[in-house]
Amino acid sequence: MQATDNPSQTSTTPPATAAITAPALADWLRLERTDGVGLLTAHRLLEHFHTPAAIFAASHAQLLALVKRDQADALLRLAAADLAAQVEVVMTWLQLQGNRLLTLDHPDYPQALREIAAPPLMLYLKGRTELLARPSLAVVGARNASTQGMLNAARMAQALSEAGLTIVSGLALGIDAAAHAGGLNGSGSTIAVVGTGADRIYPSRNGKLARQIAEEGCIVSEYALGTPPLRDNFPRRNRVISGLARGVLVVEAAAKSGSLITARLAAAQGKDLYAMPGSIHATLAKGCHALIREEGARLVETAADILTDMRWLAPGAAGARPPLDDSFVDRVLDAIGDNPARAESLAACLGQSAAELQGQLLALELAGLIERLPGGVFQRLRA
Repeated sequence: MQATDNPSQTSTTPPATAAITAPALADWLRLERTDGVGLLTAHRLLEHFHTPAAIFAASHAQLLALVKRDQADALLRLAAADLAAQVEVVMTWLQLQGNRLLTLDHPDYPQALREIAAPPLMLYLKGRTELLARPSLAVVGARNASTQGMLNAARMAQALSEAGLTIVSGLALGIDAAAHAGGLNGSGSTIAVVGTGADRIYPSRNGKLARQIAEEGCIVSEYALGTPPLRDNFPRRNRVISGLARGVLVVEAAAKSGSLITARLAAAQGKDLYAMPGSIHATLAKGCHALIREEGARLVETAADILTDMRWLAPGAAGARPPLDDSFVDRVLDAIGDNPARAESLAACLGQSAAELQGQLLALELAGLIERLPGGVFQRLRA
């Protein structure tokens, strides 16, 4: 029996909010807002004193051993008058469904971020925070992307998500938005790292997408609630995008694209770097070609190229799946027949869950027996 098209979709309920006490939050906010104390200095202090409370309880002499005099003076001044109001704003926000705050010392703070230079002191989260601990790949590119580029990003992201990788991007227009949409169509879902406060949506044109990510994926921000879209914040947040992911895929990028910042940060962090090629005449291919030529990015054309490079399906590797037997392969190919079919339809036809079948379909795609078409549709390849 051949499959017929009958797509379905499921939703996931966000986990319960983890509590942080108001005094602890006040100390973290105070450290973050102390004049003259930047992120690197804050990390140096935390490495020595371990907690913000211990920093503020230290003597002037103890602080002078680690920081300059004006910084020590600033740390010992009374907290800003509006600190209590800021604490109240955050505590109120945390009462809303799906909202959570992770400080650097929290056990759920992503280990991948701890390993980068100057990780955020705090992460404001909306949605499925368990995604932060899952294997992920960043997919980024041009805001003024071509139609084909956006289609490529969506297809790649969906295929990678269906293979179990969470898609990380920056919620910008163009490639980012397409990547998030593709990630949401697979079991891996998506993480949006934003350059504003987690309580704001930017750009407004991505409002519907942002709300869907907050429900089915996760929104991440290191910036205080209410932070507007300040220009300098977006390049800075790119280290978080690359930091969360195992690697970065650049789909389209001009020669001076902001996406190249993310790619180069990934290279500096020791992450895998991938780029999709394009026409030598295309402006939006110049950045990808430069990454391949100058930064050692791997040229990829399909999701299978990335998964193979990551050894995602290798025996004993994370995410490895049992080999397919010939009888099952024949059943899948017979179910597809001569007409393209969606995974949900094939799963119903074969009596399997869609999530279980996705891994097997990927193995067939890697073997060159089937081809993935736009919209999550599969077609049999005949010799």
